[in-house]
Amino acid sequence: MFRTLFAAAVALGLAAWSAGPAVADEKGDTHEGTVVKAEGGKLTMTAKGDEKEHQHAVAADARITCDGKECKLEDLMKGYKVKVTTEKRDEKAVATKIEAQKAE
Repeated sequence: MFRTLFAAAVALGLAAWSAGPAVADEKGDTHEGTVVKAEGGKLTMTAKGDEKEHQHAVAADARITCDGKECKLEDLMKGYKVKVTTEKRDEKAVATKIEAQKAE
């Protein structure tokens, strides 16, 4: 009986440990704003409600969409509205998800 409980506890612990990174990825820092420029692996934008420009390094594997369709960083044009999700990789914050919409 002790072996069964121990095996169940180990299995539960492994399941929780393997699910941990997936949950952490979903908890990235997200903010919205407007594209100033997008080139050379970097996104320059202004935050919603603030005109001060700031820049994000964009991960090589970042998921980028324009009006709901997959696109490239260079497809983002000045004035597009964006929602940017960042996460820490190697102690640096990088954009891992960019959702863009053409300004109306």
